[in-house]
Amino acid sequence: MSLRNVAIIAHVDHGKTTLVDQLFRQSGTFRDNQRIEERAMDSNDLEKERGITILAKPTSVDWTPPGADESIRINIVDTPGHADFGGEVERILSMVDGVVLLVDSSEGAMPQTKFVTGKALALGLKPIVVVNKVDRNDARIQEVLDEVFDLFVSLDANDEQLDFPVLYASGRNGYASTDMDAREGTLIPMFETIVAHVPPPAVEVAGVPFTFLVTLLDRDPFLGRILTGRVNSGVVKVNQPIHALDNDGKIIETGRASKIMSFRGLDRVPVDEAKAGDIISLAGLSVATVADTIADITVTEPLHAQPIDPPTLSMRFAVNDSPMAGREGSKVTSRMIRERLFREAESNVAVKVTEAADKDSFEVAGRGELQLGVLIETMRREGFELGISRPRVLFGEDENGKKTEPYETVIIDVDEEYSGTVVEKMNLRKAEMTDMRPSVGGKTRITFSAPSRGMIGYHGEFLSDTRGTGIMNRLFEKYDAFKGNIEGRKNGVLISNGSGEANTYALGPLEERGILFVGHGEALYEGMVVGENAKPEDMEVNPMKTKALTNFRVSGKDDTVRLTPPKKMTLEQAIAYIDDDEMVEVTPKSIRLRKRFLDANERKRASRAKQAG
Repeated sequence: MSLRNVAIIAHVDHGKTTLVDQLFRQSGTFRDNQRIEERAMDSNDLEKERGITILAKPTSVDWTPPGADESIRINIVDTPGHADFGGEVERILSMVDGVVLLVDSSEGAMPQTKFVTGKALALGLKPIVVVNKVDRNDARIQEVLDEVFDLFVSLDANDEQLDFPVLYASGRNGYASTDMDAREGTLIPMFETIVAHVPPPAVEVAGVPFTFLVTLLDRDPFLGRILTGRVNSGVVKVNQPIHALDNDGKIIETGRASKIMSFRGLDRVPVDEAKAGDIISLAGLSVATVADTIADITVTEPLHAQPIDPPTLSMRFAVNDSPMAGREGSKVTSRMIRERLFREAESNVAVKVTEAADKDSFEVAGRGELQLGVLIETMRREGFELGISRPRVLFGEDENGKKTEPYETVIIDVDEEYSGTVVEKMNLRKAEMTDMRPSVGGKTRITFSAPSRGMIGYHGEFLSDTRGTGIMNRLFEKYDAFKGNIEGRKNGVLISNGSGEANTYALGPLEERGILFVGHGEALYEGMVVGENAKPEDMEVNPMKTKALTNFRVSGKDDTVRLTPPKKMTLEQAIAYIDDDEMVEVTPKSIRLRKRFLDANERKRASRAKQAG
């Protein structure tokens, strides 16, 4: 059977996963009467809820060309479109021989398109460009194609890569064509283009030992570690003796290939053997991890693993030490948190974990707030309780020993009436405008080069400033000179001065002080943040005060206190909101904001020490 390995890459929301759904259906992977969920590849709960792809996932379809007797197996890797999950994309590109670049017919080439395409072109992969959603009313197909060509030129694509085939498609409606004006049909032209333009794996099968580079790692309760990647050379059979080598060629462990699984549609199917070029999952080893080489025991040289861009942001994950610790979660000890974080770092090459000296907290570094937010949300659902600090960027040094910090390219599409506000707010965050031009839908597209430090916590404010109509895309750009102090949150917070239950009688007057985060009857503790102060300084308040009961009676009834519903933050909003001296308490049922030091006297001491230092 002939074989093709291809990755589908695109910016977030440009339709990768929907297109893969249609490739499944039209290749005959699903039965006619089989019930299939929409976006079948987004199998993770968080992926379904957020409507984004978080994990790169291999799959395959068997397609028989019209009039042919033998089918062709096309291994497809669906990739995340969000920059925070770029580590997932970088490592899987070594498994494929070509890429299908999906571009929205209206939005065009966006930041993540540039990031992933640059990685693919640098590896020499041949691109196929698919202009998706051609049936949109605001489609600008030829302009988008020109943008893609300019993008390839700016990324130093060679002549062969610049001579890319183009398809015009609608993933949702299940058609693709070489004709720009086609508005119906099937995906047969896409299958034909992939077979014609993506070369078969250039690998050796006969007479060479088995080698395999681990690209993805997951776990199975029965099989243990499952290592996924592409067979680089030779053949592997079930129960064949194998060993794992690290990047330096050191043998990590020796074992047997207890199970070999190949991808068939959405399923992993056990097979007796796999040969060079196949994308497979392998079980039988307990220590080997991502970027290790699995090989026949005669092999001593490891395969080269692609270097991954370093993390730019970190957070402190600590044991939950609030008075409510242990009430809602089942995993609360530092040992459990440590095991879980180091397990994550093994399978996710974009995450780095270091243990603090006190053994009760861990510094977790990643690509961005969304990536770390997804990790926290996943742990929360697994029953963990955590204390999370404000994100901070990871600084560096240039060759002269001067401090550097990460910068991002920020592309904002906004209505003309809000552009002035956005530019003003970005200037306050030390961002420099690099481009401003008209965009689709009557919007203005503004491009900035901004320190990552200044962008922490801005997204919520941006949505408020643009009445929810603005679109922001961010991408890591470079490390450059430190920009100096950036002003943080302007408002102080309201802090509970005791423990108990919040009371309507006390909360009523506090509404005049600012915005409340808690409602009547909620359990509070000393040092917990219960609201935002309208003034810059923090204020300690008593949200539990009840009305004194006396024998005096007055004519008429007391006025009924009607509270405004409290502002409830999502996990990402809470992490972006807190200041350096605050934390987010995360449990399976609650998200609470608190001061790092719960006792008022300790807070004063810490504040004085900071000022003195």
